[in-house]
Amino acid sequence: MTDKIFVKLSIIILMFLPSLALAQKRLVQFELKTTANYRHSESSRFPITFPFPIAAFPLGQTKAFLETVDAGSHFEVSNISLRGAWKIQPKWQLLFKVDAIDLYDRNPTSQDQKIDVDVLTLRYGKKATTKRPARETQYYFQVGKFEKFERQNDRHLQSYGLVSTAFNRFEDAGVEIGADLGSQFYAKASLTTGNPVFIRDPNSLAGDNGIDKQMPPFNNPNPELKSGVVILYDAEIEHLNLGKNSELGLAVGYRSKANDSLWQHDIMLWGYKRDLSLERNLHGTFYGADIDILDAGGFSLPFQGIKKQDIGVNYWLYWQEFTLFSQYVEQELAALNRTGYELELSYQFALPLSITFDGKPLIKNISTVLRYSSLDTDFSGAGGYPAPSVSWNWQKVDLGFNIDFPYRTKLTVEYAFNNFKTKLGNADNNELLVSLNWHHRW
Repeated sequence: MTDKIFVKLSIIILMFLPSLALAQKRLVQFELKTTANYRHSESSRFPITFPFPIAAFPLGQTKAFLETVDAGSHFEVSNISLRGAWKIQPKWQLLFKVDAIDLYDRNPTSQDQKIDVDVLTLRYGKKATTKRPARETQYYFQVGKFEKFERQNDRHLQSYGLVSTAFNRFEDAGVEIGADLGSQFYAKASLTTGNPVFIRDPNSLAGDNGIDKQMPPFNNPNPELKSGVVILYDAEIEHLNLGKNSELGLAVGYRSKANDSLWQHDIMLWGYKRDLSLERNLHGTFYGADIDILDAGGFSLPFQGIKKQDIGVNYWLYWQEFTLFSQYVEQELAALNRTGYELELSYQFALPLSITFDGKPLIKNISTVLRYSSLDTDFSGAGGYPAPSVSWNWQKVDLGFNIDFPYRTKLTVEYAFNNFKTKLGNADNNELLVSLNWHHRW
């Protein structure tokens, strides 16, 4: 099942959902969200030694570079998103999320779909969360396309950290079951397609690698969007396949009691395992994913075998106006080992003075955010591999704040400090991002 089929199914659902809901007198909820951005990306270039032919470079250029995707200052509308939930029966519901434009999640290149179905899930039963823990023993089953169970779904910035980008930014497709054993202990299991391994820049734009303009025979291409300074990451799925390369996921966790309204916390141990495919095709690039992206002939990464395994631990804490999320991951990717750590802290406070507009507070509240993330590798990509940055040890600090205005409008200002260790020493690739979000529910 391709992503186009997900899109067609969602369009059909959106056409018939209101009338079906009205006829059956069931609850339907929609949310429309629009995001506009100002982005300033610092210009960075890092030479690489892979022997591309001269015709593969822009005119006058004699070597290849990893470089900032779209340097400079830009105003852009990055996304229009429609999500909803249809309560078909007391224990059955249909969840969906459709994005249009999807500029920052076009994956793996700008030639990816401009309409994308992030979520299309049929669920039976109740699924508890840290903020809404179970009050008794319960279970759920879901099938379709859905987020990974270890993903942080309440990020306080528009951007992503290194760990969330590398391991669980995008949804997967398959089946998932979960059970709350009383109000505190829980377990989950999934069998999914498994997100293909590819490369992208961890800042806002993924970068263009293997687009049509770069396809042989070369004609001195000079694409508008550059390669980016890339890491290996789990890209978006293009199909549903529960065959021999499908991914098995398991998680166990412990939550605080449901009646503690001031203090909620959650600790989860989780893991995934699958075999990498020799090659997986992705929309928008002629490069292959999985083993194919690791293998560059005589300039490959030092991979062995096809085993892919992620093991991690998450911790969530909600204490009054304070929020903490942390995640630690160890990955074995065809004998290429990486470890990642991410920590996000946020605190929300009200202004001491109330300024009103149209009878409402002009600013409802402000929240400050600090996120630290790191990726460490035990392999080298400096021996001619065309994207040596995948092996660089990397640290990213995101600083920002949110201002909530009336009429469901939020302004987010954030700055990403990227620092990594290249063969020539430490370097950076920083970015300022300002986002204005407006959403409406009905």
